[in-house]
Amino acid sequence: MDLILWRHAQAQAHVAEDGSPVSFAEDLVRALTPKGDRQAERMAAWLNQRLTDTTRVLVSPAKRTQQTAQALGRSFKTVATIAPDASVDDLLLAARWPSGKDPVLLVGHQPTLGLLAARLLTGQDLPWAIRKGAVWWFRGRDREGTLEVTLHAVQSPDFL
Repeated sequence: MDLILWRHAQAQAHVAEDGSPVSFAEDLVRALTPKGDRQAERMAAWLNQRLTDTTRVLVSPAKRTQQTAQALGRSFKTVATIAPDASVDDLLLAARWPSGKDPVLLVGHQPTLGLLAARLLTGQDLPWAIRKGAVWWFRGRDREGTLEVTLHAVQSPDFL
């Protein structure tokens, strides 16, 4: 099974004008910046050259992830359990990893995507960073009863 992690592209600042953090509700409505729109378009073009027609696209309800996913021009499912406050286990459950049949593209947030990437490769939830708009593509397969996970690709929109 392929599991593709796509961090939303650059979004508006997550602090209020007075420098205080925004509330969870305010965070959910932050939109992409013009740079974020360009990042999403570039990465979507790269992904569309590689994704199969059977790829399930699961997206956080946050506006910035919705806008990022819309750049693909494919249908997607909004999944509340992959919102900014989601856990690694929430993402794995939504993706049906590793037993799912079809590839899954998760469009989500830091720090959870970085923690998930670390768990897939090391077995530990480590604070790895995934750049805004970047994709990490994992492939899992059963090898003699053991899950073997490989990192298939890492791509940043800034290098396309």
